[in-house]
Amino acid sequence: MSGTPRPPIRLVVASANPDKAREIRGLLGGVDGVELLPRPESVPEVEETGTTLVENARLKARALMEATGTAAVADDTGLEVEALDGAPGVYSARFAGEHATYADNVSKLLRELAARGATAPERRRASFRTVALVAYPDGSELVADGEVRGTIAAAPRGDGGFGYDPVFVPDGGDGRSFAELTPEEKHALSHRGRAFRRLAKLLGP
Repeated sequence: MSGTPRPPIRLVVASANPDKAREIRGLLGGVDGVELLPRPESVPEVEETGTTLVENARLKARALMEATGTAAVADDTGLEVEALDGAPGVYSARFAGEHATYADNVSKLLRELAARGATAPERRRASFRTVALVAYPDGSELVADGEVRGTIAAAPRGDGGFGYDPVFVPDGGDGRSFAELTPEEKHALSHRGRAFRRLAKLLGP
């Protein structure tokens, strides 16, 4: 019957990172017709063995979809720094080691740039990239990506965000780091915001 509302799209949030899961809920939670379900605590963390962002996003989404029998949404994000030949890229979350903290990764990034003599802003250009992916039980998937250009600051600034946010100064952010922006300002500019807005359009009626 025409005009009958479609049932909600139920998606398990696959990320085991609470900071990332919170951003995903903030970006997709208000989309009409989308119902986000929490990641079951019983599901072990997924090993990210892919060599690309899309491969890692797919590994996480498919693992949670298979564990729950429900469609799952995941993302993978990489910081690509020109002076470091695109590193840390797909290894951004474990740049300083398998159990590195956010501060460990930021410290290594700043040390590596200093070692390359990349002190001038034009030598510290970088991109943040996110791939967002939904895996369905029938084997189909939706994929969207987002990118933002910016500069790596000389030192961490701000108390918001997570990961590399204190040292990433996005183009169009009035010279503030992601950690100095409000969540709304960050979502408007960020790689993850752009990827999930594109994903929301793919999920739409």
